[in-house]
Amino acid sequence: MLMLFASAGTYRREAVLKVAFVALGFLDLLLTLYAFSQGFVELNPFIRALLERPWGLAMVKGVLPLAIAWLVPGRLLVPSILALVAVNGWNLAQLVGGGGV
Repeated sequence: MLMLFASAGTYRREAVLKVAFVALGFLDLLLTLYAFSQGFVELNPFIRALLERPWGLAMVKGVLPLAIAWLVPGRLLVPSILALVAVNGWNLAQLVGGGGV
């Protein structure tokens, strides 16, 4: 019986990590689009090229994170979650401070 509850707790923790990963990726997409609309320059050459192709940007920053979250165990997403927190923090600092994103 205890294993049943342990499993539910593990599922809940994994779900929280997966939702955090997808939400942070979506925030990154929104910040990128907002910065681009405000005249900021995207420093990542790969993403800069995708800004000219909205479907490509949607795939890379929208659909791909969903697929990764679906396939990868939540605990393995922790390093990526931390990286996305840093990236989003950097982007917000640049938007507030007026630097290039």
